[in-house]
Amino acid sequence: MPQKPGPVVLVLADSLAFHGPTRAEPADEPRLWHNVAASALGGHSELLAGYGWTARHAWHALTHDPRIWPVMPTVDALVLGVGGMDTLPSPLPTALRELIPALRPARLRRIVRQSYLAAQPGLSRAFARLPGGGPVALPPHLTVHYLESCRRAVTAIRPGIPVVALLPSVHRAPAYAGVHAGRPAAERATRQWATGAGVTMLDLPSVVGDHVLSGQGNPDGIHFGWSGHEQVGMALAKLLAGKL
Repeated sequence: MPQKPGPVVLVLADSLAFHGPTRAEPADEPRLWHNVAASALGGHSELLAGYGWTARHAWHALTHDPRIWPVMPTVDALVLGVGGMDTLPSPLPTALRELIPALRPARLRRIVRQSYLAAQPGLSRAFARLPGGGPVALPPHLTVHYLESCRRAVTAIRPGIPVVALLPSVHRAPAYAGVHAGRPAAERATRQWATGAGVTMLDLPSVVGDHVLSGQGNPDGIHFGWSGHEQVGMALAKLLAGKL
């Protein structure tokens, strides 16, 4: 994206930041929420994001991707848009699930992937009956550990900048049978961390919950439509406007 004068907003996020109503979009698509917010503030956003990223993925990218390092001295605000995917059911331990793309030969990989995707909704429902709602992609205590690691790393270089974290969104995804038992514990942990760390919270469910749960978003039941991106972007801009 061509840089504009004004504040630089660094956004660490999952696919909610770059997936629209039908497909993944280039990072400079102006209708994406982080670009909506940055434009409203008269600046531009720098996005570091990936499909299914948890807070741990964001921390790894921040410390291992040299493309973001030249941006760090110019950052005026940090947005932590990860943590939502951490709350999704993970019937197979995350470490094992993430090894599926590495399986060889290709035929075995396809069989394992298809079998897991077919079993995931039923397993999500079954495990949701367990104490605590069953296993999730990343436990809340690790989510806040990596969120804090990201915050400390960026503010060590840019002390005093405002930091905003997004509370986990809601979903109605058939891939998980609509199960989201891990979300309440993650929200509690995130709120507690944010209060202690002086981080401002953007309550995604209150902003875009109706949009997602009423089916106005992507048919996958997770990602936003363009009106949802607009709502999130403007809410974020409102939070940052008085801090920049």
